[in-house]
Amino acid sequence: MTSIALAPDESGEVAPPRPRLDSPSHPAAKWIFALMLVGGFVYAGWSVMTDTAGVGETLAIGVFAFLALALLIALGFEFVNGFHDTANAVATVIYTNSMPAHLAVVWSGFFNFLGVMVSSGAVAYSIITLLPVDLILNVGSSSGFAMIFALLLAAVIWNLATWYVGLPNSSSHTLIGSVLGVGVANQLLAAGSKGGTAGVDWSQAYKVLTGLWMAPLIGFGAALLLLLVMRAVLRNPRLYKAPMPNTPPPKGIRGLLIFTCTAVSFAHGSNDGQKGMGLIMLILIGCAPTAYALNRTLPTSATPAFVATANRAAAVFDARANGVHVPVEQARAVMTHALQQRKVDSPETFAALAATTRDIAERVQGYGSIRAVPASATPNLRNDMYLVLDTSKLATKSGDAAGFGGEPQLKAVKDYQTSLENGTRFIPLWVKITVAIALGLGTMVGWKRIVVTVGEKIGKQHMTYGMGAAAEMVAAGTILAADRFGLPVSTTHILSSGVAGASVASGAGLQARTIRNLALAWLLTLPAAMALSGFLYWLMLSIARATGA
Repeated sequence: MTSIALAPDESGEVAPPRPRLDSPSHPAAKWIFALMLVGGFVYAGWSVMTDTAGVGETLAIGVFAFLALALLIALGFEFVNGFHDTANAVATVIYTNSMPAHLAVVWSGFFNFLGVMVSSGAVAYSIITLLPVDLILNVGSSSGFAMIFALLLAAVIWNLATWYVGLPNSSSHTLIGSVLGVGVANQLLAAGSKGGTAGVDWSQAYKVLTGLWMAPLIGFGAALLLLLVMRAVLRNPRLYKAPMPNTPPPKGIRGLLIFTCTAVSFAHGSNDGQKGMGLIMLILIGCAPTAYALNRTLPTSATPAFVATANRAAAVFDARANGVHVPVEQARAVMTHALQQRKVDSPETFAALAATTRDIAERVQGYGSIRAVPASATPNLRNDMYLVLDTSKLATKSGDAAGFGGEPQLKAVKDYQTSLENGTRFIPLWVKITVAIALGLGTMVGWKRIVVTVGEKIGKQHMTYGMGAAAEMVAAGTILAADRFGLPVSTTHILSSGVAGASVASGAGLQARTIRNLALAWLLTLPAAMALSGFLYWLMLSIARATGA
């Protein structure tokens, strides 16, 4: 592995050599890259046509073109996410001479792909739950499409801007800011709305934002502590010295560094890839509701269990209704009002939940299964299921079993919530594959700017083997744990702060200018993304209304 000697710094000292980052790739690699990129998008289009034809839904040429544009932007977000965020994973193996740069990014891209493919999908819908309920229920409307395009474009624009100046900014942070900006803008534009269905669910936002502000602290503190422990336990001095030029580390150390790079890449794919999946599902539901609004992959044999679970939950809701009866025709308005006020403990709300739950069970039982629901009934059934799910989750948020009559009753409601999620929240295999391709290929492009920042501009000394291993192990463990609990976290924040923590533990200190820029980007991302997405939402909605779309 060759290195490039750097010029003397401001103090007159010659900095350690930089690994070669610009080695030419094989000519065939460009063709393979292009074929995979085009093939992924063609596969997505073919899958949409197959899925819609399978349920008898025909997409007009204009709708299909609109869907293609939306998918292109959503996959573009994941592509940018790949080269923006995953550069953090490869910086350590590159700057410790563990892997050549081009091999490292291909390796990382492959494990990003695998991470997406085995992801659970829980993170995908934790992002969606931040969006205003009325926009999700009417995602096929002009306001719904304005929401999707605004938040995607805002996220891509801010990611590209921070990448251009070489700042390892968080794609998760950016996307969440974009989502919140659309929610706030929608609430301001919705005359007379007090919040709730028109605005952001701030209780869910608090949960998500907690992970974001904690990520840098976890990364810094855990990496600092881990490196101190390593220095006390592992006495090999080579672990804590800058790598020799053109010399790979010893086999054991090299294996550890490659393993941690692999783990971070895999964890990044499993967590960040899901964010694009959730947005793509919103696009699909808006453009092709018959095929994607309900989970038509559920077998017919699951229908009796769904109906039984619904009836048990309806009985619990009835008990909380205290004899109050709400006709099913009025139930939707009652639940919508309850969500607006964030107050669902009234007898009327529980009566509405009971009436709608029984109506959902009767309709599903009458059709025979969710997969057999006709096209004309799909949007209404999906909206009712979504509305009941959100209202009941707000009611069970405290986890107070006594309020529902005991643990069995609370469990009955939560089992019903799981059944509703299984019926409305799913990720088709082709969505996973196309997102995995976009994220994996994005990893192999444009990574140099962020790699240089992480490898050279955070700590005052060249990255040692111990520093790289500590930062990577902390990042991988934290991201995989967050994935387990369905929380979106920032690979960038955790790993870059981990490098900073390891630098402090090594006694080298930090470069104030870079740390200041990183902190500034961290502070500005949320308000900047919110303002940008809110403006784009207003602009697109204004254009749609002016043109009568």
